[in-house]
Amino acid sequence: MDRLKAILIDDELPSLENLQQKLEEFCPDIKVIARTQKPEEAIHLIEFHQPDVIFLDIEMPRMNGFKMLEEIKEKDFDIIFITAYNHYAIDAIRISAFDYLVKPVAVKDLQNSVNRLINSHRKLVPEKLDVLRQNLSNSRSQNDKITIVTNEGVDFYEISQILRIESSSNYSKIHFKDGKILLVTKLLKDFEEILVPYRFYRIHNSHLINLSYIKKYLRGDGGQVIMQNEEVIDVARRKKEEFLKLIS
Repeated sequence: MDRLKAILIDDELPSLENLQQKLEEFCPDIKVIARTQKPEEAIHLIEFHQPDVIFLDIEMPRMNGFKMLEEIKEKDFDIIFITAYNHYAIDAIRISAFDYLVKPVAVKDLQNSVNRLINSHRKLVPEKLDVLRQNLSNSRSQNDKITIVTNEGVDFYEISQILRIESSSNYSKIHFKDGKILLVTKLLKDFEEILVPYRFYRIHNSHLINLSYIKKYLRGDGGQVIMQNEEVIDVARRKKEEFLKLIS
C-alpha cells in the first residue's frame, strides 16, 4: 500500500516538529509532505498537494481549524483534529466519527489514530463535517446526529432514534425505536463515553439505555427497567443506587 500523504497544521512550531518527528519515527504508513503554522497557507497547500489526511490544530489565532475547513471547497481528505486541552468541541468531534489527539501527543495514541485511518478508507468526510458543523452549532440535545461507521459505509442517525445499545463481544448492537438493529465494530464503552451527555446510562455491563425511553422500573436485587418497546433489562446491583438517583 502507498504511504498516505499528510499535511500538518499547527500555529505552534514545537508542536509541529514534535508531531512530524513522531510520525516519521513511529508511523511508516504516513508521509509528511508539508507543514505550516498558518491556516491561510494551509488552504493553498491542501489544494495544491491534495493530501490523504491533515492533522489539524483546533485553536489557532485569526482562523481556527473549523473556520479553515469552511474555506476549502473540495474536502477529499481525512482529518485528525489536535487540541491542547479538553476542548468544548471534543464531544461533537467524537460523535461525528472523527479522530482527535490531545497534546502532548502520545506515540500510542498517534499510532492508534493512524491505524484507524488506514482502515477507514476516507469514508464520507464532507458528510461527517456537515454533522460536526450541525452538532457544534446546537446546544446539546438528542436531536444531534451520531455518525456510525459500518462495513457497508457510514450512517447518520439522530440520537433520539436510539433506544438502547447492547454489548456483543467486541461488537455492539444498536437498537432503534423503529425496531431496527445495527451491529457495529465498536465497544459499548466507546458509545458510553460519547452518549452519556445525551441522557444515556449504562445500567449493566452489557446494556446502555436511553433514559428518555424508560417506561417503568421494577424493584429487586438490582431491579429491572421496562423500556417503551416492552423490553425488560436487568439493572446491575452495583448500579442500582446511582441509577435510582438519576431517574428520581
